[in-house]
Amino acid sequence: MMRVVVRLMVVAAVGVSMAACGSPPPGSPAQPMYDQFDRDWQYWMAQHPEVAVSLGVPGGEGRWTDYSADAIATRATYVRESLERLKFVDRATLGEADQFNYDLYRQMLETAVEGLDFQNDAIPIRGVTARNLMMPMNQMEGMQQDIPRTIALMPTQSAADLSNIVARLRRIPVVVDQTIALMRQGIIEKMTPPGITLRDLPGQVLAQVVDEPLSSPMLAAFVARPSGVPESEWPGLVVQATAAYRQQVAVAFRRMHAFLVDEYLPACRDSIGASALPKGDALYQYNARWHTTTATTPKEIHEIDLAEVARIRAEMEKVIAQAGYAKRFDDFVRFLRTDRRFYYTDANALVSGYRDVAKRADPELAKLFGRLPATPYGVIRVPDAVAPSQTTAYYEPGSLVAGRPGYMFANTYKLDARPKYELEALTLHEAVPGHHLQISIAQELTGLPEFRKHSSYTAYVEGWALYAERLGEQMGFYKDPYSRFGQFTYEMWRAGRLVVDTGLHSMNWTRQQAIDFFLKNTAKTLQDITLEVDRYIVWPGQALGYKMGEIKLRELRTAAEVQLGAAFDIRGFHDEILASGAVPLDVVEARVNAWVARAKVR
Repeated sequence: MMRVVVRLMVVAAVGVSMAACGSPPPGSPAQPMYDQFDRDWQYWMAQHPEVAVSLGVPGGEGRWTDYSADAIATRATYVRESLERLKFVDRATLGEADQFNYDLYRQMLETAVEGLDFQNDAIPIRGVTARNLMMPMNQMEGMQQDIPRTIALMPTQSAADLSNIVARLRRIPVVVDQTIALMRQGIIEKMTPPGITLRDLPGQVLAQVVDEPLSSPMLAAFVARPSGVPESEWPGLVVQATAAYRQQVAVAFRRMHAFLVDEYLPACRDSIGASALPKGDALYQYNARWHTTTATTPKEIHEIDLAEVARIRAEMEKVIAQAGYAKRFDDFVRFLRTDRRFYYTDANALVSGYRDVAKRADPELAKLFGRLPATPYGVIRVPDAVAPSQTTAYYEPGSLVAGRPGYMFANTYKLDARPKYELEALTLHEAVPGHHLQISIAQELTGLPEFRKHSSYTAYVEGWALYAERLGEQMGFYKDPYSRFGQFTYEMWRAGRLVVDTGLHSMNWTRQQAIDFFLKNTAKTLQDITLEVDRYIVWPGQALGYKMGEIKLRELRTAAEVQLGAAFDIRGFHDEILASGAVPLDVVEARVNAWVARAKVR
């Protein structure tokens, strides 16, 4: 899974020179379109400076996104006008590649405009879905995570860099007050998350408040003087940062905590599904289309995956038999969940376990890919403040422009919920050849408009990462039956999401029904299952992209292998999949079909 950094990927051209964006020659009919890419990018980066920080784009230092009513309305107007401006571009005069860019960008703008009907923020975004303005916080996302993450990504090498951090610290109260205003409006409009999912949210907020400012991760840059900061300026900067923390940051976070406990959580709804929200059925249909890049209905998705669940369950039964375990499925799963040999007793050992898998995966990549990314990656721990409500692991992209590596974050909370037999599949998904490889290659592509490098269609990105887990079979992983069962557990996990997500949001499933489904069909622990079900509840539709994307990629590979026989080149196939950045599934299919046709005539 990709975290918030990816969810806030902006679908517009990156603010570099037009030549770097693969701009057309002077006088080309495509020039107005590329001009719009550039204008839109500059606008969205100014509106959302946190996104600029995550992508390594300068500008907006010291500011936060303005969530005042006027700013929200202005962004909504802009995105509508941007769509109308694009329509003035004569698509028929464009070359094939630029027609493709036009089609993708127009689709992004049209989808963003449609999202305004559901009170999404007006910004063309690919990823988990544009954050709903009336529900800006839940256990998975919100200012309690965005603020420390953004500050952690800011440059820290000079006195000016540290001054920018101080400026952002001082403006945190505005972020908090605007967020509270939106949530109060959400209460009025009956747009709230289910209260049961927010049980850890007040604790996440309060965890950002510490007695000693310099022990806060938000002030990490002020603990030791960077070499680029003059000694004469250093003491003053430390004083400013600690004062900002005490007088603005801590006070604002305590105010948010009190609001959550006293006002917000008591007002949150008891219902679970998106169907209970205003326009809930339409909202879920919208999210399903957005995340799967298909017109498949929730009911059709539910039925498709019931068959997939049955297929994977049969594979799991085979592994149990191969392990020489004569008892039933339920007994084997109980054994995996309770036998201490499958669990670490030390958090550092768990992180080292993930790093070992990543180290063994790296040299195998050359066998499967002709192109590998230059951006490095690492494996680190999920921050303690949010770990109790976070998934087992997630990925946050790096930025080659900013000199920042990508990171797989491993959750070390409750070690008895982190079995060793999951490590291989999860590392291949989050790091390589999954998210890190795919996203970094996309960011490093040349000759394309930048929005093509940073878009994040869920079905493509998560479908690829799930497909990458299966590549472990060719990379020397899953040798023992327990890791093999762990692989199928994760595949079942993603398959079950289609059943559970559609059940929760369009078929009136209860939360307990969803939990029981996973307890019955996977070896995941109750801790993981509960957190994941709550994740699907607050992110309606996002979970649908994983299996829908992976199924399509498997279908395309099988078809290519059949058609090309001995001429099938696995490295060429993967390079073709990754060569255009994230795109809708129908585009992936068209590209692969064209690649097969070219290979046939060689």
